[in-house]
Amino acid sequence: MLQDATAGDPISGLRWTHKATQKLADELTRRGFPVGRTTVSRLLRQQGYSLRTNRKRLAGSHDADRDRQFRLLARRRRYFLRRGWPVLSVDCKKKELVGNFKNAGRCWRQQALDVLDHDFPSQAVGRAIPYGVYDIGRNKGYVVVGTSRETPQFAAAAVRRWLRHEGRWRYRGVGHLAIEADCGGGNGNRSWGWRAGLQDVADEFGLVITVGHFPPSASKWNLIEHRLFSQISRNWAGQPLGSYETVLKFIGATTSETGLRCRACLDREDYPTKVKVSKEEQQMIRLERHKVLPRWNYTIRPRKITRE
Repeated sequence: MLQDATAGDPISGLRWTHKATQKLADELTRRGFPVGRTTVSRLLRQQGYSLRTNRKRLAGSHDADRDRQFRLLARRRRYFLRRGWPVLSVDCKKKELVGNFKNAGRCWRQQALDVLDHDFPSQAVGRAIPYGVYDIGRNKGYVVVGTSRETPQFAAAAVRRWLRHEGRWRYRGVGHLAIEADCGGGNGNRSWGWRAGLQDVADEFGLVITVGHFPPSASKWNLIEHRLFSQISRNWAGQPLGSYETVLKFIGATTSETGLRCRACLDREDYPTKVKVSKEEQQMIRLERHKVLPRWNYTIRPRKITRE
């Protein structure tokens, strides 16, 4: 019965079928073997079958220096953590419509909640743009929820907020900061707006900021994805995000068995797009590209500003 619907790998012996257990049970009953779908499930497991989903593990593009960059990021992370210096994993989570809209997932309720049948942006209160800053050493999350746009200026402002509210108190007297980020978005490796924003942060706090970017198509290996963002998604699964206050409360209440704690704040500032950094401003940035994979690794040092 499964032969014509079974596919698999002849080397590993892994097999799967597209037929449902109820259909298999009905077919067996017609052939004179009356069984239920529970028995069919048990027989399938005995034969090495199980319910499986697709796994996103194959990269569409594979950079030749991908593994080298992963190893470099891991060594730098260990180097900073051994000295008690902060290492941040940053990224922007999926944007959410704020309003009475359906949210993916399920939660325990006596009755289902009624939500709008279409996700029209015109019916939304606004958009929530959660930009996360995850402190790897302390397992703490800090999420800035923007209301306008994901820009390099917004990304740098989120790092500045973390330093003002968390970093300068938790790492008093430390002059080094490492950031791990993706290659795209507001914190892209080619964005001069992102570098200019980090230069302002370095000047304000007197920090030497070392940035390492994950290679293209490797964002899922960024620690913030599965240590913070996945926990937030689980916490508000099946819950309509009716207001910005609701978004902040769900993020702030996110915890995990490994000790994760999270804070959230709202950023209502308007961040315009297509803000260009002039050549003169680019030359003012104290950017030091590393000798190893300089397109993904660089250090920004604070400028000596003389005040009158």
